[in-house]
Amino acid sequence: MILLEDLLEATNGRLIGPARARQFSDFAYDSRRAQPGQLFVAVKSDKGDGHDYISEAVARGVTGVLCQRTPATDLGVTTVLVSDTQAALSDYAAFILRKTGVEVIGVTGSAGKTSTKEMIAAILATRYEVFKNYGSYNSRYGLPIALGRLEPQHQIAVLEMAADGFDEIAELARIAAPHVGVVTNVNPNHIAFFGSLEAIAREIGRLVEALPPDGIAILNRDDPLVRAMADRTYAPVMGFGLERGADLVAYDIVSDLGGTVFRLLGRDGGQRVSLRLLGQHQVYNALAALAVAQHYDIPLPVAVAALGELDPLPGRLQPLPGLNGSIILDDTYNASPTPVLAALTFVRELPPSQARRRIAILGDLYDLGHYAAEAYRQIGELAAQSLDLLITVGEGAQQIAEAARNAGLPADCIFVTYTHNEAIRTLNGRLQPGDVVLVKGDTETRMEQVARALLAEPERDGPRLPRQEPGWEQVKLGLPARPTWVEIDLDAIAENTRQLKQIIGPDVALMAVLKADAYGHGAIKVGRTVLNNGATMLGVASLNEAARLRDAGITAPILILGYTPAWQAREAILRDVRVTLYDIGIAQAFNRAAADLNTRVRVHVKVDTGMGRLGLLPHEALPFIVDLLALPNIELEGLFTHFAVADSADKSYTLEQLARFQRLLDDLAAQGIRPRYIHAANSAATLSLPQTRFNMVRTGIALYGLAPSAEAPLPEGFRPALAWKSTVAQVKTMPPGSSIGYGRTYITQGEQRIAVIPVGYADGFRRAPQHWGEVLIKGQRAPIVGRVSMDQTTVDVTHIPDVRIGDEVVLIGHQGSERITVEDVAQRLGTINYEVVAAILARVPRVS
Repeated sequence: MILLEDLLEATNGRLIGPARARQFSDFAYDSRRAQPGQLFVAVKSDKGDGHDYISEAVARGVTGVLCQRTPATDLGVTTVLVSDTQAALSDYAAFILRKTGVEVIGVTGSAGKTSTKEMIAAILATRYEVFKNYGSYNSRYGLPIALGRLEPQHQIAVLEMAADGFDEIAELARIAAPHVGVVTNVNPNHIAFFGSLEAIAREIGRLVEALPPDGIAILNRDDPLVRAMADRTYAPVMGFGLERGADLVAYDIVSDLGGTVFRLLGRDGGQRVSLRLLGQHQVYNALAALAVAQHYDIPLPVAVAALGELDPLPGRLQPLPGLNGSIILDDTYNASPTPVLAALTFVRELPPSQARRRIAILGDLYDLGHYAAEAYRQIGELAAQSLDLLITVGEGAQQIAEAARNAGLPADCIFVTYTHNEAIRTLNGRLQPGDVVLVKGDTETRMEQVARALLAEPERDGPRLPRQEPGWEQVKLGLPARPTWVEIDLDAIAENTRQLKQIIGPDVALMAVLKADAYGHGAIKVGRTVLNNGATMLGVASLNEAARLRDAGITAPILILGYTPAWQAREAILRDVRVTLYDIGIAQAFNRAAADLNTRVRVHVKVDTGMGRLGLLPHEALPFIVDLLALPNIELEGLFTHFAVADSADKSYTLEQLARFQRLLDDLAAQGIRPRYIHAANSAATLSLPQTRFNMVRTGIALYGLAPSAEAPLPEGFRPALAWKSTVAQVKTMPPGSSIGYGRTYITQGEQRIAVIPVGYADGFRRAPQHWGEVLIKGQRAPIVGRVSMDQTTVDVTHIPDVRIGDEVVLIGHQGSERITVEDVAQRLGTINYEVVAAILARVPRVS
């Protein structure tokens, strides 16, 4: 409970208007999750400004607002003005802890903080009134918010303290001066920010430095970096661990789906400890809690009994009933390398009676910096030893799949996906009774959504997962690598692929064309997505495009549709890439290279039936193919042609091409020549001319939810997969007569507000002869003014109120009720939708 008088005294705040409420149930910092009776804190941070959401919070029923900018209108609630809302929160937290005189137990470490905090609180609650910071509100910002629930009757506060930057633990210890300090471990969590394990240990150790001489430090003696912290405190030290010499030692540990059991050796003798929590790593957390119990003279049987009543926390190896009689191990709260390894170890050691098959769905890890490759390698190697089936979700996690494959897990037991839906689809048809499925990933990956989809009764058990409170469904975590980015909806590509496969039927193979980095959509992610959804072969333009797919671990057949010179023959063969041939000299070079490598090379022959580009003329094709078949190291796998105007309403020329191609096929058949694959249909022909499909089609543009042309629209249900976005970098008011951009091509006529967006022609945002024309900001169209430069563009936002730095800008996509489509842009630029998306350059990050 927060009293207005305490808030004003602690923060030196100023009351704006009448005090309509004088006490509040809690702090709220996210307007989407605000509740009646709370005090909304309008925090201005690097990611946004809470003042923009005050009205939304008030509409949700908050009865007070803490802000650092005077509201323009009367909010109708108690309003307190301070100079800095984040500093005010810290001041309030320190004040209220001093006022109540509550004794603080600080819990920190790289992992296990929350479980340890919960165990300590459960034990102490047998004798004391205990406060604990709820969830993981444990940061310089989160801990003060949690203390909004502190009540006068509380005697002890068990506070989890976390840091992802230097001096945060010291700041938390200043706010909440600890009497007892518990350190769980040091591992590479957030190593990207700290640089080394030693730096992490220095930061974590600031907790024990803050202890008074009459306090106590409780340290994990098995962790050398934690054990060394004993030299950094004047307080007595108690150690716990699995090795002899600690004050509290655990041994004879057994952990399975029924819980964890171990024997305890300590000051009060031995004791059997039984936990409902899963995993050997929970033993360390329990030992830390039992050490705190000993410090507070709580009898060991009482403490052990309290531990035995604790259920697994949401997202921390929580077993839940899954589909088809499986068991879902919800470990989705967060992830860093050490906890992932601990979870995999737990799964590996399950007895056969509890796990028919061991499966894991693993998402990306974040904040690992230079350690990421090593972390993914370790996880992948352990996954290979522990699992029957591995599914990865995300660009980083695919390195786990690669490491697992290198460590011996069969390729048909590994699936690389990039979206929740794709991972769910991959597993759904494979789940069997008795399967145990570990689901784990970093907070930003939101893997609890995968876990929920796999539950047998999601309505009953879904609320037991993390991040299920109202408002979380709207929260997006993580930021792109650059303030201009492309969003790729891989679920749309998956659905488009499945629709195409349904249209062509089971007897026709689908080649997905991934030229030009999958038409600007990202070839690796798209390649895996289409292969997971019905494509059986990939088409590219050149060997370097094929090599990139192979280097990413994609083993599916790949055909180079364009020219592959003779000097690339050896590399193409070594990479098991199919090539297009139409020249006997090049064919002979490939034959020689294949002979040198003691193998054969699969080829497709291209016939020019009317396109006028690469390929043999129809009358040249038969003698060429006869000569080709005489080369012993060449395997003729396919024959194809390409249509020039299949996307036109007039199909007459396409049918002429088809007739020429069919005559050639008849001539070949007469000589007993029947290549495995015959393909002619591009996206337009696939959709409009079933007779062109033969036994394989080559679809490109339709995969991405874009129509081949205005005369060849897509069927109902196809979805565009690409949106291009940026952000406002600056807004300034320019006086009349101001020049904007290079060449002074635009001069303001009156006072105008100009927004600068960080995107330019070096990103593929066209400068000339025509530019985009307009973008979307706050759901309104903002015209481009001045010239588009290499990295920046200026737009007029005079007519759009309250535009500020950080606002989203849409270049392609929708915002509010407005939309700019790829086709709109193509028409403006005088080109086709293919060029618009393919021209978005590689320096623009693709996110999905």
